[in-house]
Amino acid sequence: MRVTRAQADENREAVINVASRLFRKHGFDGIGLKDLMKGAGLTQGAFYKQFTSKRDLSAQASRRAMESAFRRWSDAAAANPQDPLGAVAAFYLSTEHSAEKMDGCPIVALGADAARQGPDVKASFEAGITDYLEMLGRWVNDADGDEPGSKAMVALSTMVGAVLLSRVVNDELLSKRFLQAAAGSVSTAASAGEPRQGSHQ
Repeated sequence: MRVTRAQADENREAVINVASRLFRKHGFDGIGLKDLMKGAGLTQGAFYKQFTSKRDLSAQASRRAMESAFRRWSDAAAANPQDPLGAVAAFYLSTEHSAEKMDGCPIVALGADAARQGPDVKASFEAGITDYLEMLGRWVNDADGDEPGSKAMVALSTMVGAVLLSRVVNDELLSKRFLQAAAGSVSTAASAGEPRQGSHQ
């Protein structure tokens, strides 16, 4: 039966969504097209009707993963407008987020992989990282025109690094200490300068 344009678009979105999660769990090279398509309920033969290559899908899936992660930041911030940075840090630097292999931060899950990919994949990550930095810059009053400020860059680097380190050690206490130390560092850095958005003078 011929697939309609609407169904084809729906199938494409399903593949991108599934790939954005499975790549985070297995890495770009840790899962093949057959299993990616199976995860979306489709056959491998349908892949090339939707994407030019696995690299094309990797770029699309990376963009989707970063967009999903950014929405989680936005939701956490909206739930606590008096302290948006604290809310995001509490969620991001939690043991629950550290344990999320399929839905957690794509920078943590795929950062090293992305560094070995082509410019399309890197562009997807760069766009998402820029969004993170813009949001953090507002919260730490560190935005400087179109350029991300150093406080925002340090905060993001600290948070990403802490979650990564928390995942690669066996010692659960050490894992938690990385997250707690990062939370304290981000909070201290934010309060050291201008008052954060929504905080009281």
